[in-house]
Amino acid sequence: MSFRFRVLALTLLIAVTATVATAWLTLHQASGQLTDSVTAANRDVLRVTDELGRYGREHAGWSGVSATVTAISRRTGLRVRVETVSGDLVADSDLLAGRPARAVVGPATLADPRPTLRLADRAGQGQTLTTVWSSFTSYVRESGYARCVQAAGGAVLATTGPAGVPEYHPTGGGSAAEHRCRSSADRAAPSTAEAKDFKRALRACLRDATTAFGSCLNRWFAAHVGRYAPDSVRVYVGARGQTDPAIGAGPTVLVAGIVALAAVAAAVLLSRRVLRPVRALTAAARQLGDGAGAGPVPVSGRDEIAQLGRAFNRMAASLAASEERQRQQIADVAHELRTPLANLRGYLEALADGVLPPSPELFASLHDEALLQQRIVDDLQVLALAESGALSYHREPVDLGEVAAACRTAHSGNAEAAGVTLAVERHGPAGVSGDPERLRQAVGNLIRNALAATPAGGRIVLAVAAGDGRARLDVTDTGSGIDPADLPHLFDRFWRADPARGGGRSGLGLTIARQLVTDHGGSLTAVSTPGSGSTFTVALPLI
Repeated sequence: MSFRFRVLALTLLIAVTATVATAWLTLHQASGQLTDSVTAANRDVLRVTDELGRYGREHAGWSGVSATVTAISRRTGLRVRVETVSGDLVADSDLLAGRPARAVVGPATLADPRPTLRLADRAGQGQTLTTVWSSFTSYVRESGYARCVQAAGGAVLATTGPAGVPEYHPTGGGSAAEHRCRSSADRAAPSTAEAKDFKRALRACLRDATTAFGSCLNRWFAAHVGRYAPDSVRVYVGARGQTDPAIGAGPTVLVAGIVALAAVAAAVLLSRRVLRPVRALTAAARQLGDGAGAGPVPVSGRDEIAQLGRAFNRMAASLAASEERQRQQIADVAHELRTPLANLRGYLEALADGVLPPSPELFASLHDEALLQQRIVDDLQVLALAESGALSYHREPVDLGEVAAACRTAHSGNAEAAGVTLAVERHGPAGVSGDPERLRQAVGNLIRNALAATPAGGRIVLAVAAGDGRARLDVTDTGSGIDPADLPHLFDRFWRADPARGGGRSGLGLTIARQLVTDHGGSLTAVSTPGSGSTFTVALPLI
């Protein structure tokens, strides 16, 4: 199955999923809109009920409420029916509009015309007591006045007093009946029974520590003011058969189609974006496989394709570097072997032609040259095995101090011949896990390097110590030191700071020493001061 087909199949799956999800989301949103519509309808019911209750308070009754019912119905588009608690009709927007009354739906809500007392914030008990009683007394008078005027055929309109109790005013221009009603109302007062009941309520509110004093008296006011307020009415909003708002399928289909097209377009763009770097990687890999080499492929972004491109570039760079190292190694080996082999050939030809007479000294020199070539070959083999991970190690617990002592014994003869003192300093045990033979080989290479750099009368010290979870073996000499510019090249193959002093050495000793130490999980570092000597440090994990 091609990558393009898999991408298109995945895209189709995404498109179908997105379409279904969008349709579900749209329907879900539609359901939410319906819920919001129901909530809004409930708010409309509350607003209609509050408006009718306010009418009853302002007009001290339900006379003339038909005009208000008609206005509410036209404004909201809702059917409104008002009945008394006993079921007598007060007003119906259907009948007022000249059409048959439809059946009501849902429960009725009560429109309460009783006034609500508003007490001042942070009022004291004395002020609260005065406000409640004076407001109750005022409403007794005002409601009596309003009933008297309406009984005489007039009309009243209310304004809200300081404590929320309505005060009624005539709308007929001050007729004699209105003056008579006002005089009669001014003489009205709460009954003696209500005054006694208020005092009992006052004492109960003073004893009640769980309820605020004002709230306690406010409940008394609400319970007793109903005797003088108009009766509450039942309000029905809406009618059976009234058309509910419908949700069309057009927007849902439109949104789903747009999402599907967007998903397909995104899939096409995704396919092109994915396949372009894949083609570049394919062409570069084909060139690499043909041996022509491959330059870095262009990479942008941080996604998986970009990561693949960066990994390919790193691989191509690593292969190119490996090939370059191989070419350089072959050139270095050829360079190292060319001169001594030419010397051997020259001496052998001279012996064969009788130019040079055979002597033990000449044969000894030729033997040393052959040993040097053998050492180069052996060192190259050890290094190749170590770098490929094929070099075998026989690990066991070993003390670096013992390794240093064994190396001193092995190289003491060469040190004495060179006039150099070779010493060992041990500062406690330094146990590591390693191959004793390979560790002695690494340290021996460091000693041979130090002997080559240290003049007669100098000193080489092998210092062993342990600390911070590491065992250290420092090889310090008092030789000529190393130039700072040469330090980065110390461990390169066949590199010598002074080529003229390289006789008898392969140029691989430090490289092999570092590889052996690295294979033991350690590190090999060097510091040097020109004219004062050098220190090579082997650091290995303690056991």
